[in-house]
Amino acid sequence: MEKEFIQNAQKTGIKIDVEKMEKLRLFYEMLYETNKTMNLTAITDYKEVLYKHFLDSLLVIKALKEAGAEAGAESLKRAKVADIGTGAGFPGIPLKICFPVMKLTLVDSLNKRIGFLKGVCESLGLTEVTPVHGRSEELGQDPAYRGQYDFVLSRAVAALPVLCEYCIPFVKKGGLFVAYKAEGVKEEAESARNAIRLLGGETEGAVSVSLEGTDIIRDFVIIRKTAETPKKYPRKPGTPAKEPLK
Repeated sequence: MEKEFIQNAQKTGIKIDVEKMEKLRLFYEMLYETNKTMNLTAITDYKEVLYKHFLDSLLVIKALKEAGAEAGAESLKRAKVADIGTGAGFPGIPLKICFPVMKLTLVDSLNKRIGFLKGVCESLGLTEVTPVHGRSEELGQDPAYRGQYDFVLSRAVAALPVLCEYCIPFVKKGGLFVAYKAEGVKEEAESARNAIRLLGGETEGAVSVSLEGTDIIRDFVIIRKTAETPKKYPRKPGTPAKEPLK
C-alpha cells in the first residue's frame, strides 16, 4: 500500500523517502488514536488517509505548476507559510514533513486541536512549526501575523468570499493565497472576484488537479496579493460568514 502511495506521490511531483514515509505513518497513528476521543476526521482508514488527506495536501505543488507557477511551487517548499483553519493539520503537516525547510504556522480556533498538533510536531521532530490557537478574524488584525506570509493555504470548508476574508490579510504583498476547493471552483472564483479585489487580491488562476490513484479531482484557486488589505478587513469574528463580501 505504502509503495503504491509513494509511486503516486512521485507522479504528483513529490518524492517521499523512507524517513518521510515513517513520519507520515506516525502522524497517521497519532491521528487515529486521538480521533477516538477527539473529533479530528471522519476518514480513519489508513489508505484513505494516505490519499484523501496526505496526498491531497501535497497537491498544491502540482496545482501551482499546472497554473504556470513553477517558481511558486519551488518557493513554497522553502517559504514562510500559514495554514488557516488547519483542523487536524491539513495541508500543513504533510507539506512540512515533505519539505522540512518550510517555516509553518498552523492556525485553528479549537485549542484541543492545537494541543494535538503540538504533540505531533514534538513526536515527529518537526521544527519551525508554530501552532496558534485563535480566530482568523482576530489574528488577521494582529501585526504579528497580518501581512507576514509568503504563502497562505486553506483547506477549510467555506465559500470563497468568506475564505478570502479569513486568509488574504495574512499574505504579504506579492505573496499568494491558495484555496483548496471542490470541483466547480471556476464559477465560484468568478463570483468572488469583487470580494478578492476589495481585500487586495487578484486571481491568477483556477486549476483542476487529479488525485493520483483515485478518481478524485481537486480544484485550487490561486490569488496574488497585489495591494495591502484595507484595515477594516477582516471584520469581527462571525461577520465574514454571516455577511460575505460581494
